[in-house]
Amino acid sequence: MAEKVYEWKQVEGTFPWMLQMQKPALPKREISYAENYRRTVVGEKPVWMPLAGSETDTCWPDVIEEHPVPEVDGFDYWGVEWQNVPIAGGMITKPGTRVIKSFDTWREDVVWPDIEAIDWAYDGEKISSRFDPERAHIYQCTEGIFERLHEMMPFDETLLAMALEPESALEFFHKMADYKIATIGKVFEHYGRIDGVLYHDDWGHQNSGFFSNAMFRELLMPPTKRVFDFIKSQGKYIELHSCGKNMQYMDEFIELGVDMWSPQLSGANDPRWLKENYGDKMTFSFPVEGLNEPDIDEATARQRVRDFVDFYGIGGRMVAGIRLGPDKADIAQACREELYSYSKEFYAKTL
Repeated sequence: MAEKVYEWKQVEGTFPWMLQMQKPALPKREISYAENYRRTVVGEKPVWMPLAGSETDTCWPDVIEEHPVPEVDGFDYWGVEWQNVPIAGGMITKPGTRVIKSFDTWREDVVWPDIEAIDWAYDGEKISSRFDPERAHIYQCTEGIFERLHEMMPFDETLLAMALEPESALEFFHKMADYKIATIGKVFEHYGRIDGVLYHDDWGHQNSGFFSNAMFRELLMPPTKRVFDFIKSQGKYIELHSCGKNMQYMDEFIELGVDMWSPQLSGANDPRWLKENYGDKMTFSFPVEGLNEPDIDEATARQRVRDFVDFYGIGGRMVAGIRLGPDKADIAQACREELYSYSKEFYAKTL
């Protein structure tokens, strides 16, 4: 019988296409990368500090059209129009796009996708065929309940609706949470082994969160907690992608059940403050500091890695990023080797 041919929908070179690509094999370790990553995320004793991006595979389904599929200019399956903006590094909603005409008509305006009409089994077999059994498998659950609302109508109207019509806003968020739970369940059923969920919902800007903590607790926590409780009930861990200066919500993140957060840095959030104040309660993912000096040599770069492990490795709840340009490939490889060997020795002594 001829081998089944799967249709791949993403355009070569786009962000989701890169996430769907099969990664090179990794060297054998004492335990699987998936198990070491799990231990790191949930706060158990890892053997070494994981390297962000390298030791995980991403589950990015083609049939969950939170953006246009393929990810070029077009409409998602909510009817929101998107544009690919290279200078922004990805997709943004087209200025002026609007699905919800007025917030008091959202119940009539929003057409909910029929997820039972999707061929989940076909897409699941296709996507999972590229997973490495040694790596952790993470489902990227994009466009959270807040993001989805402000993608359907202007951002300022979204915040006004939350302030002036909180009961209606909470109803919308709960209905969107129902949709999220349903689609996440389909992913768990059809895409092979899924270890964790990377949940996306941006809750802040460069200077603070978008909402007071009271509003966050009233309107976003209850429906988001339902989504997270479902994920945890299926034995998966939760990673959070939430851009903005969101340190003010750390206690709320912990109540929600977030296992790991990869915060926006570049001055928005303070990694050392987060580690010192919450490093025993949550795992973080930060890039190794000081690697982007233009004339950095291998010896200096290795020392930067050791310094990073000495501080951020305390307690074991850390995933490291190594970000160097293609012109420094040899130094990047040396940093990866140093991260594994030095953190393994550090954890053997301290955990």
